[in-house]
Amino acid sequence: MEELGSGFYLAMHDLEIRGAGEILGESQSGEMQEVGFSLYARMLDSAVRALKAGREPDMQQPLGVTTEINLHVPALLPQDYVSDVHERLVLYKRLANCEAPEQLEEMQTELVDRFGLLPDPARSLIESHRLRILAKPLGIARVDAGPDGLLLQFVPQPPLDPSRIIGFVQSRRDTRFSGQDRLRMTRSFPTLADRVGCVREVISALSA
Repeated sequence: MEELGSGFYLAMHDLEIRGAGEILGESQSGEMQEVGFSLYARMLDSAVRALKAGREPDMQQPLGVTTEINLHVPALLPQDYVSDVHERLVLYKRLANCEAPEQLEEMQTELVDRFGLLPDPARSLIESHRLRILAKPLGIARVDAGPDGLLLQFVPQPPLDPSRIIGFVQSRRDTRFSGQDRLRMTRSFPTLADRVGCVREVISALSA
């Protein structure tokens, strides 16, 4: 390894063999290989940001809230839209790593530029990630929006004033608590636009 940049590749191989050490500790070798370098780097970044904000990193959820979105429609990149399977996997990963609406807008623009107008399943995929980004700061772990209603499930002790949730439920006849950490709205949502609009409405009301 005598070429320019070889030192970087040598260091990467060393990380793969020994591990990169503890995230919050003194050990110089760790178990990075158990989770992979990319995930380890995300966990490390999350821990550093928490410490800079004066908070203790959450070891139970090192990457924060993971929000599951189910809109009951196909949400994917079709094979006839992105033909190469490896490229599709890369794009899925990049979409999942988007943490801000601006990043997602850039991804959508790139998809249109490279592959053409978005088909319906790809549009649904983008909308799912938009809702994921909006729901995550409220501690929403699951959004299930189907033809007959909407279900929101929160993480234990969400970063949200409980009185705000109670006030929202009391202000609507079609919404009720369904268990300790769930809200259920009973209403007809025949189209994807109806479901996305309703989820956005609820998130906006809870964020106000």
